[in-house]
Amino acid sequence: MSDSPLAEEVLAGLKERHPRYHEKAYLFVLAALQSVLERLSAPRHITGTELANGARDLAIDEFGPLARTVLEHWGIHRTEDLGRIVFALVDCGILIKEETDSLNDFRDVYDFEEAFEDNYPWGAGLSS
Repeated sequence: MSDSPLAEEVLAGLKERHPRYHEKAYLFVLAALQSVLERLSAPRHITGTELANGARDLAIDEFGPLARTVLEHWGIHRTEDLGRIVFALVDCGILIKEETDSLNDFRDVYDFEEAFEDNYPWGAGLSS
């Protein structure tokens, strides 16, 4: 997304209006959304829980044991942060939401310590 002038302008707007998160956090959430949508049999609106779980899976696939460290470096410390990023993307017109969508949909979906450390799938992504 960051290869075009329009993308750079959008990221600059996000950074200005919602400076809490690193610009890569926004790109990561969009990538997680795309990953979840690609796994669906037909396009549809996805829930906060589905997106949070997709973000967890993508982070583990992309960053392995460093997933939590990378996410926290970008300002993502809990699933609610994923929701705040989604709603920032909605605020900037990048994503749309349904009337029933809420930040609460992302609240306590999972604990980062449990997801990325205690229950880390040590065999994930490794070939035998």
